[in-house]
Amino acid sequence: MTPSRVVLRAIGVQFPVLDDPTVVELLALREAILWCLGQGLAFVRFEGDAKLVIDKIRRADTGDSRMGVVLEEVVNHFDSNPGFSVRFVGRRNNRVAYLVARKALSVYPTMSRAFNFQAWLISRM
Repeated sequence: MTPSRVVLRAIGVQFPVLDDPTVVELLALREAILWCLGQGLAFVRFEGDAKLVIDKIRRADTGDSRMGVVLEEVVNHFDSNPGFSVRFVGRRNNRVAYLVARKALSVYPTMSRAFNFQAWLISRM
């Protein structure tokens, strides 16, 4: 049996004011991919609860103008890194994702740059 390493990483990333949660989800995934690449990780399974985003990535459907070039960039990362995969995990089956989504929805659309997501997540674990 080969050893495996589990990495759970939640990062507080500040994005300009966005009004589309799917774009925010995609940007967060891109940040996670870039972090994993920077760490030299070759085999990573990304999980998320935004089914629309994950379906588009898995189908390499880059025609969505809302997600634009970011979606294309993410799809290219998955294409060029065969050890990377993405999987949908519903919020009810993932406690951390559920808590994060619930908190995000509670502050949307009044989110401000002052909200410290990382501190909030750590306080819930």
